[in-house]
Amino acid sequence: MEIFKEFSIEAAHYLPNLPVGHKCRRLHGHSFRIGVYVRGDCDPKSGWVMDFADITEKFQPLFERLDHYCLNEVQGLENPTSENLACWVWTRLAPEIPGLTQIVIRETCSAGCVYRGEAEPSHI
Repeated sequence: MEIFKEFSIEAAHYLPNLPVGHKCRRLHGHSFRIGVYVRGDCDPKSGWVMDFADITEKFQPLFERLDHYCLNEVQGLENPTSENLACWVWTRLAPEIPGLTQIVIRETCSAGCVYRGEAEPSHI
């Protein structure tokens, strides 16, 4: 069984490694959706894989660090692409959430990424 919990953050960023003139190189903002997915067996007594409140508790410090901030100012997110944000979230939640299977980042209604714990890019 796999469950998920989604969180919304409002944040600004710019992508400094893009060519001069690219619109995403300029400071702009997104209403990011961050999905945290967890797989496991259903506990016979509780009937669930994990308490959603436990996922929220583990995510809360990340929410407080990301929401209404410029992501470029967050240590480790100097180039805050959706891909790098997904790796950043994974790195901080994987030790805290057994059975974590993926982090889904949606930066718009139609664009985002999925990270499943593969090797991180060398620049993170």
